[in-house]
Amino acid sequence: MTPGQVPTRWLAAAALFGALIPAPAQDTPRQDLEVTARIQSPQPIVASPLRKRGMPAAVLWLKPLTPGLSIPVPPPRNGYTLLQKNKMFSPHLLVVPTGTAVMFPNADPFFHNVFSLFDGQRFDLGLYEAGKTKAVTFSREGVSYIFCNIHSEMSAVVIALSVPLYGIADASGSFHLGGVPPGDYEMHLWVEGEQQTVLDRWVRRVRISPTNSNLGTMLLSSSPLPPKHENKFGQPYDRDAPLY
Repeated sequence: MTPGQVPTRWLAAAALFGALIPAPAQDTPRQDLEVTARIQSPQPIVASPLRKRGMPAAVLWLKPLTPGLSIPVPPPRNGYTLLQKNKMFSPHLLVVPTGTAVMFPNADPFFHNVFSLFDGQRFDLGLYEAGKTKAVTFSREGVSYIFCNIHSEMSAVVIALSVPLYGIADASGSFHLGGVPPGDYEMHLWVEGEQQTVLDRWVRRVRISPTNSNLGTMLLSSSPLPPKHENKFGQPYDRDAPLY
């Protein structure tokens, strides 16, 4: 054997050793899932002026708990609007990313006074006339109940979330959340008119996987209606006051 020549038996051993080393694992694409759930009332829901749809407005969202789970959060953007027309807010429910500005145009031929003095974003836009628009930036996560200080029948809800994984219940009370990566999450539920103690009981840790993507049925305590409210001064609405 000449200097620098590798013995044949060494080459054979090296080849055998290399064959025993597993090839590097290839990165497999993440399989995002569709998560489902539903709410159910213990008794039939009777239609009324305050409850025209089959189930109350409801939102379910998931906060990631798995370390390193990457879920892009969409940045705040323009284009969210709560229109005031025919003494109604449209839409009644709006879910936005935290930091989003929402426009409140007045399309009625009279004055409105939009305010929210509850959990979430507190604000008072004051009295403004037809054709004017004012805006509010929802800078903190939470639920904001929105009313008009002149027209007691007007109400809306803005929910600002810091996570993109949420679903709005359809008329039957079903939720569908698409694009959910497998992992551990904290589940949150909001149902309009439901007692907060009931909603707090539904906050729980869930594990989403290909074999566990249905979060089940959550039974409401009653057939909740939007709560009655007072004006921005904490007083009952004056039914005899002129409607601007």
